[in-house]
Amino acid sequence: MNKSKPIRNGVITFLILIGISSSTFAREGMWLPQLLRDLHTIDDMKANGLKLSAEQIYSVNQSSLKDAIVSFGGFCTAEVISSNGLILTNHHCGYGKIQSHSSVENDYLTNGFWAMNGKEELTNPGLTATFIIRIDDVTGRVLGGTHKDSTEAANQKIIAENIKAIKEEQKNLDSLYGYTIRPFFYGNNYYMFTTETFKDVRLVGAPPSSIGKFGGDTDNWMWPRHTGDFSMFRIYAGKDNRPAEYSEDNVPFKPRHHLPVSLKGVDQGDFTMVFGFPGRTQEYLTSYAVDYTLNQANPRKISLREKRLQIMDSDMKADHAVWIKYAAKYARVSNYHKKWIGESRGLKRLNAIDVKKQRETDYQKWADNQAKRGNPGFENLLGKYEKAYSTYSPLVAAQDYLYESAFAIEIVRLAYRFKDIETYVNSATKEKPVDEKVFEQKKNTLLKQLASHYKDYNAPTDKKIASAMLEMYNKGIPKDFRPAIMDEIIAKGYDNYVENIFSKSVLRDEKTATEFVNKMTPKSIKKWKKDPANVLFHGLYDTYIEKVSSKLKDVNYEISLMNRTYLKGLMQMHKDKPFYPDANSTLRITHGKVDNYNPRDGVIYKHYTTLGGIIDKGNLGVYDYVVPNKLKELYETKDYGQYADEAGYLPVCFTASNHTTGGNSGSPVIDAEGNLIGLNFDRNWEGTMSDIMYDPEMCRNIAVDIRYVLFIVDKYAGAGYLVEELDLVK
Repeated sequence: MNKSKPIRNGVITFLILIGISSSTFAREGMWLPQLLRDLHTIDDMKANGLKLSAEQIYSVNQSSLKDAIVSFGGFCTAEVISSNGLILTNHHCGYGKIQSHSSVENDYLTNGFWAMNGKEELTNPGLTATFIIRIDDVTGRVLGGTHKDSTEAANQKIIAENIKAIKEEQKNLDSLYGYTIRPFFYGNNYYMFTTETFKDVRLVGAPPSSIGKFGGDTDNWMWPRHTGDFSMFRIYAGKDNRPAEYSEDNVPFKPRHHLPVSLKGVDQGDFTMVFGFPGRTQEYLTSYAVDYTLNQANPRKISLREKRLQIMDSDMKADHAVWIKYAAKYARVSNYHKKWIGESRGLKRLNAIDVKKQRETDYQKWADNQAKRGNPGFENLLGKYEKAYSTYSPLVAAQDYLYESAFAIEIVRLAYRFKDIETYVNSATKEKPVDEKVFEQKKNTLLKQLASHYKDYNAPTDKKIASAMLEMYNKGIPKDFRPAIMDEIIAKGYDNYVENIFSKSVLRDEKTATEFVNKMTPKSIKKWKKDPANVLFHGLYDTYIEKVSSKLKDVNYEISLMNRTYLKGLMQMHKDKPFYPDANSTLRITHGKVDNYNPRDGVIYKHYTTLGGIIDKGNLGVYDYVVPNKLKELYETKDYGQYADEAGYLPVCFTASNHTTGGNSGSPVIDAEGNLIGLNFDRNWEGTMSDIMYDPEMCRNIAVDIRYVLFIVDKYAGAGYLVEELDLVK
């Protein structure tokens, strides 16, 4: 258990800011687990069916649910499901690692992978599993010494120094843990997370993509869903059960808590809790921000990604080797392309801009009244927003075109990798010349990046994307931020310009690039400066840095300060309402219930799907609906074992009303008694606007039923020994 000194404040600032209402019941919200009791959220959860205490969910002094929740690689969630460190997450969370072990000869993406004993488990350098040991309110200490009459720059300097001092103090007490301090409510509050990170995480099993990715992009963000979106890994530790670098001598980690697995199934109205690390939400945006998102940002990014997807899809269908290389890339690009489309539709349906404007009208009346009562500082805020967003819009457009079109060209992104070593050599002086040892280290890093890049690269595909993206970049970039190099590109023609890069750049193939870097010296870096891929990179990137970056940073900072004031005012305006902080990749709890929904007039979606639906989709002949023969056989014989429901059907997925977002992928769906009933992996398309505005009638998280997971492990994969590791609740 953590021996670090607890951080305590005499008054919990969070509670003073938001007020407390024990009568409020809301399934909306991503709540900090240590505040469930203080905010009376636990009372709402119990009213909704929860049988656990707040201490059983989050505790520092004893084993609790939080000790089974894992930040998987820093981008997904996983949960510990056995006393031997077995963890469960989504197939799409483990996809990159599954792909890294795959080849044409051993295609684990297509065929799946199952270790039948510990020796067959596959190592994954760089993959981490992080636990939260404790969460402490450090608001008082972080803000100590700041003053409302001081400049923001002066206050931020004090805050940075305070954060550094707190973290150093904790490291001196226990250096084996990590310490992260995050702002909440745009800097109105601060919390410190004490973490324990394991670095030896091994792949145990994954179903074939025809199961783990069933439905593919056709079904992504959609319901009804029939995806067995799961994979299994195992955490290894040193013999002292503490984090250790990979070693054959490492042993399976013994967790403080692991989740029992329920075979009892789910019914409509059952309590559900999702515990995980949601990435980012923006629930308190103003109408100016929502208007920009809906009418400018989303349409622009959707259009750019749509073109890339068309090109990748065509090449992937034509060549299976390209499909293996680009499967993960395509999924990443497609994911938010489709999400933005659904988000825009949802915001329009909810009249989000008008709703936000009405809130701002009420806010302005309150602010004017506060100013009369001697509480100024809020009354001129909305006018400042309007001015800030007029500056913000073209700057972000320039940024979007850099990242969504210029950096969509892989050879340009690879050229960016050389920037570090190039900058290092260029910064050398007579007094401080290039250190050969440092130079060699940077070369070695670059060589590793080259190997990683070319493993999953197809130059003909990248050439097509380059021509298309440069054309869209030129047509869309605001005139004030248009790079001069675009004149040269247009004069030569997009295809001819791109052909010149791919025929003359040292990055045209792995052999040439690797030989170039191996022979590279500080003097020969001058040759790299003239490389056509590098010329294009700098032509686009340097203009962004010169004309956009600092201005955008300033206006973002300005808007962030306004957001802090706006949210502080909202909290004062609604003192009887508990406010939850926006997601920021920290540990959160959401609660709801298993439920169906009505997406449009005359249509009601049930809350569950079954194996029969997979067979039905398989008969449609759609590319994304390929059903493995063995799964068909199990369906025909109804060989479901202990995993069928009372009516004899095999459940696959279910929906619930938990408020989730990216980062919640892989999060456990937990029942009222603390048992694992499902694995969160998606949201419904009609509810993707929940990052900005939550609609309890329409927003649904999508989970794979744990019974389907175990059925695939046991009956399909023949890895029943893994089921024997679990504590099954029947």
